[in-house]
Amino acid sequence: MKPFQPPPPPPPASGGGGGDSANRANNRARRRPDLTLPLPQRDPALAVPLPLPPTSAPSSIAAPSSTSSSQPPLQYAELERISRIGSGAGGTVYKVRHRPTGQLYALKVIYGNHEDAVRIQMCREIQILRDVDNPNVVKCFNLFDHNAEIQVLLEYMDKGSLEGTHIPHEPSLSDLARQILSGLYYLHKRKIVHRDIKPSNLLINSRRNVKIADFGVSRILAQTMDPCNSSVGTIAYMSPERINTDLNHGQYDGYAGDIWSLGVSILEFYLGKFPFAVGRQGDWASLMCAICMSQPPEAPPSASREFRDFIACCLQRDPAKRWTALQLLRHPFILQHASPGINGGANNQVHQTHQLLPPPRFSSA
Repeated sequence: MKPFQPPPPPPPASGGGGGDSANRANNRARRRPDLTLPLPQRDPALAVPLPLPPTSAPSSIAAPSSTSSSQPPLQYAELERISRIGSGAGGTVYKVRHRPTGQLYALKVIYGNHEDAVRIQMCREIQILRDVDNPNVVKCFNLFDHNAEIQVLLEYMDKGSLEGTHIPHEPSLSDLARQILSGLYYLHKRKIVHRDIKPSNLLINSRRNVKIADFGVSRILAQTMDPCNSSVGTIAYMSPERINTDLNHGQYDGYAGDIWSLGVSILEFYLGKFPFAVGRQGDWASLMCAICMSQPPEAPPSASREFRDFIACCLQRDPAKRWTALQLLRHPFILQHASPGINGGANNQVHQTHQLLPPPRFSSA
């Protein structure tokens, strides 16, 4: 069978109106069905997020992630609030129970009455976090847009944050640092910058697993709040080049910034106090002078040589000289305290669930 061919245009008519007939024939010729443009081809290797449904959609706007595709997403109506477990500049966190299963979760309600375009962008970015799956990163299960509030359903860590924790025992501190670095390495490898590493965002459960919380959410909040308050909380753990943009030729490397914040946090755990000469809750000007104009804090001489060097590798004023998360996982301070089952290289360390060594018990400062 021959393919369909459009009929040829009729010859121009003679006599009056011949010009009109010719124009109509030309128009018909230009509208041939075989004159079509090919559709653009999408590269399947590029992951392009689909647009979110309108805000009038059901309260649950997150689809099941690839890691839990066999289970339907948890629904907001199935959650029961039990108590408030924390609050800060970004929002309030509640302990909730999933009625059908009795499972406990943490529900973070994000402050702010944002415009629709901003809300949609926030939802898109938070949904990326649903695909994060690492034993040292708090799991994000679902996202709700309920009563004009954005609410994120997270893994519940029953022992809370490590804020105010004193860990002078170096083997325990090494194990804690390894867990945090494992989570950071995972996030950085996936091009996710935390931007707000600090003790209050490091959570622990009854199995003594340490996990990074609020990854990504702090960055999203920073983009949607007043630029004069871009810190979204204290600047105490920020790197010098992030506070003072005149440093490092105005360049900011978020990965290196996370490493600085990690170093400040680990040193604070060891000392039992904020490692700079000013208070952590001090005024902005005092903190800026201490962080940007003074020499980086150091571990005391009483600490081991390995720990002092580990802190120095994190707290370099030049961000290019700071070690990466992967390099720090191979640092002697980390390797010398690793249990026999996990000292076979950094690749093993970033995929295993590490537990803090039991002695001694942590004490609050």
